[in-house]
Amino acid sequence: MAACDVCGNEYDKAFTVETAGGEHHTFDSLECAIQAIAPICGHCSCRIVGHGVESNGSIYCCAHCAQADGESELVDRA
Repeated sequence: MAACDVCGNEYDKAFTVETAGGEHHTFDSLECAIQAIAPICGHCSCRIVGHGVESNGSIYCCAHCAQADGESELVDRA
């Protein structure tokens, strides 16, 4: 059994994720994985589960948040 990096739970179905930077993390659930490695919106601070949008080195959960931070070129798909 492996222990979750976030909550410490020992779980026989834990899984390991390798990030683009080569780091390895062990989790017992997707919820813990999201809390540990999902990016955070530069405006509203929510965890971005999905593609998000990027501008000038910042990542946002949606174009609305990017626009609230002054980015005028990004739009959400309709």
